[in-house]
Amino acid sequence: MELSSVKDAFDRVTKKQKLSSSKAQEMIDQVRQEIESVLDTLQSVINTDHMLDYKTVLNDLKASLLKNAPLGQLESTQKELNVALSKYGKHLDKYFNPDISKAYRHTDFDIRTLSQIIANHFYRQGLFDVGDHFLSAVGESESAAVMKSPFLEMYQILQAMQNQNLEPALNWATTNSDKLAQSGSDIVLKLHSRQFIKILQNGSRDDALHYARTHLTSFASSHIADVQKLMACLLWQGKLEKSPYHELTSQSNWDRCAEELKRQFCNLLGQSYNSPLSVTVAAGIQVLPALLKFMNVMAGKKQEWQSMNQLPVPIEMDKEFQFHSIFVCPVSKEQANEDNPPMLMSCGHVLCKQSILKMSKNSTKVFKCPYCPFDIDAAQCKQLYL
Repeated sequence: MELSSVKDAFDRVTKKQKLSSSKAQEMIDQVRQEIESVLDTLQSVINTDHMLDYKTVLNDLKASLLKNAPLGQLESTQKELNVALSKYGKHLDKYFNPDISKAYRHTDFDIRTLSQIIANHFYRQGLFDVGDHFLSAVGESESAAVMKSPFLEMYQILQAMQNQNLEPALNWATTNSDKLAQSGSDIVLKLHSRQFIKILQNGSRDDALHYARTHLTSFASSHIADVQKLMACLLWQGKLEKSPYHELTSQSNWDRCAEELKRQFCNLLGQSYNSPLSVTVAAGIQVLPALLKFMNVMAGKKQEWQSMNQLPVPIEMDKEFQFHSIFVCPVSKEQANEDNPPMLMSCGHVLCKQSILKMSKNSTKVFKCPYCPFDIDAAQCKQLYL
């Protein structure tokens, strides 16, 4: 959501407010000075026993105040502030209180799959009671145990790591070491490194050295720099916090190790690190303003978008929400989709299926590639999957 315009509107309001406050203080000071001047005059006359026409003095004060017109000046600046506040309120309503129902599109969901996605979100957040109650409410209680079990194990491991107990994590890593190695993860080394530093801080140098020989030797060839740094820590036993390797004692190392374990745990489960539900909601929030703007344009033209297979205008999203490649046919300039997939031609160039069918007269004739002199047989083209 674009917030720059909201910030600009807010800055205008604050500027008007400061101007109004400054002007009000100026008028108050001016009125006070006028009154204090008259009071000084009256006091001086009293002290000297001179005669003074009090009525004339008060009339002069009244005339002076009317001439300066403090109320008129205050009303002018206050009016400008009220106008800015009114516009700001409308601006906030536009961005934060839109009628999002305009972007609604009826879609038939598989209710059981949707329920499992929601329950999965609760379980992966550690909200096990909420997940259980939700599945019970939708009549899927039998799915709870199967869905909850792996995440219970994960949170038990993470809870132990919060208490700097690495035994459950190391047991899990040892059991799944082959799978973790295949995925290119170094979580096993990170866990053993954390345990080594913990022993060095709380135990003896000999205990730490024995642990290193038992568990770190196998990483010497693939992670020599990391192992060498850990071995150098042996020279600073008892004063590691003051050593060149003091960053190894930071709590942030435990936090990063826990996040990496969570990532690898989800990966071995065949699930993404981030909850699909949270990603969907975050993506929807990002595109909602552009979608609502498009809906307003469609409503003005009295067009219906419920029947559209895809939006006629591109909507940009951050890279974190881009999970598949996007191919735009260089001939038709249309984005590939399931009905019009990209096709690899024998020359190595790619066009969309509809373009190939059009150029080959529905696969009845050979045509020339628009990028090279090769003759292309549509029957030999292969579909690419994004």
